[in-house]
Amino acid sequence: MAEITAALVGQLRRMTNAGLMDCKKALTATNGDLDAAVDELRKKGVATAAKKAGRAANEGVIAHYIRPDGKLGLLVEVNCETDFVAKNDSFREFCSSVAKTLVEEPQADFEAIRTSQVTKVGENIQIGRHSTLEVEGSGMVAAYIHTGAKVGVLVEVGAGKDETTSKDAFKSLVKDITLQIAAANPTCVSRESVDPDLIAKEKEIAAEQFKDKPAQAVEQILKGKMEKFFQNICLVDQGFVKQNGDISIKEHVASASKELGDEISIRRFLRFQVGETDE
Repeated sequence: MAEITAALVGQLRRMTNAGLMDCKKALTATNGDLDAAVDELRKKGVATAAKKAGRAANEGVIAHYIRPDGKLGLLVEVNCETDFVAKNDSFREFCSSVAKTLVEEPQADFEAIRTSQVTKVGENIQIGRHSTLEVEGSGMVAAYIHTGAKVGVLVEVGAGKDETTSKDAFKSLVKDITLQIAAANPTCVSRESVDPDLIAKEKEIAAEQFKDKPAQAVEQILKGKMEKFFQNICLVDQGFVKQNGDISIKEHVASASKELGDEISIRRFLRFQVGETDE
């Protein structure tokens, strides 16, 4: 019986892109014969995934899972090749199961079910980025997946008292916030969290644009420019889209806090969009 070494298993995996356990089983069944193991994997349909592994998976969906206690949530991007598959109910169910498993078993190996799904739909499927938010203290984590599942939002909203999170007014506020993030695409919660280097760069650009104007005028122009800059990227400074921007999110949260008799704060959020890349 040939020795099935980790190096041999790794070589077969590089040749076929099949899962480690599938590779080990194939090598065991073929007494360590690489070519025969490739054929074995192809017979089982596992090598089908390998052939498709090089194809671009630029479509897909954003899926989520919120733990029943509302204290932890996760977003995950699962990619496929075509929008046709992305809209398939079976594929959507697969993505939801991936999100749930990532919360319950963060170290889970998805290769077997991923390969099975590839064989089922006939496209390359990749489980991409994922991230979680967990409540610190009182509050809740909520998610919103926009129609089409191309945009997903996860937000942590804090409260001063645990009982506040069970009230309808609080839940309504949290829903409003998730919708705002999806629609207006902020990059941070507040101006205090904006990178100082980015602020300096924006000021420099604006100052250059109006360098020929009197210094006093430039100062006022810069003030206005920076205010618009913060209103664009900072969630709490944005105009509340459900009220056509007549009030800011900060004012909306303050109003809810008064109604609930508690201190409400937006702590963190995530916004995933299918196919986006970090700049």
